[in-house]
Amino acid sequence: MKRKLAILVPLLTLGFISVAHAASPTGTILPGIDLGSGTDDPDQVSNTMRIILLITVLSIAPAFLILMTSFTRIIVVFGFVRNALGTQQIPPNQVLIGLSLFMTFFIMGPTFSEMNHNALQPFLAGKMSQQEAFQSASEPLKEFMAKHTREKDLSLFMDYAKMKKPNEVKDIPLTALVPAYAISELKTAFQMGFMIFIPFLVIDMIVSSVLMSMGMMMLPPVMISLPFKILLFILVDGWHLIVKSLLVSF
Repeated sequence: MKRKLAILVPLLTLGFISVAHAASPTGTILPGIDLGSGTDDPDQVSNTMRIILLITVLSIAPAFLILMTSFTRIIVVFGFVRNALGTQQIPPNQVLIGLSLFMTFFIMGPTFSEMNHNALQPFLAGKMSQQEAFQSASEPLKEFMAKHTREKDLSLFMDYAKMKKPNEVKDIPLTALVPAYAISELKTAFQMGFMIFIPFLVIDMIVSSVLMSMGMMMLPPVMISLPFKILLFILVDGWHLIVKSLLVSF
């Protein structure tokens, strides 16, 4: 990630300098883009084209982060935890998303390092073309997704598109692997969420039964059960157990 940020900062700085120069009174020449010839050498790609490609990558980065990493399972499980506790907006969405992002970077660290070593650095050094870099970067990502994708879910998309059964993981097309991985992650997250809901549901049922036996029909059971659910969550060190379960599941 540090190397990627080190690459992004000079590119963005160069873009701002170009815009400022064009807007200045003395600067009357606008930068041009020559699309007449192609090249596989990254050093021959204009800085303007690099910025355009960077903006394109950033526009699809959210979809990449959500559907092709561990982020989906983590954020869905955290949402189940908050709903099971019944604490409304506590923890806030910003806290849950921030924690999910850092856990995603932690879990995906080895995969991202392999992508950086096998694809990004050779491409920036001019030793690999764009197509070769894309193929090299997709292989470790495919390995990660295929490891957590159910065969039934993958067969669903491959059979629908009438694709041949691949011999190796690297032969699986991303168009079928990404949605299959996404629904597999959702199923796993919902299974974990169901197990999280059970102890809190028992507390709600006990509190509701006690209130009804005492004739307190107008008192909302949530007001009474919420402190007990929070107390139970604290006593068992709930956040530690949830995060540990998520890490072990990967």
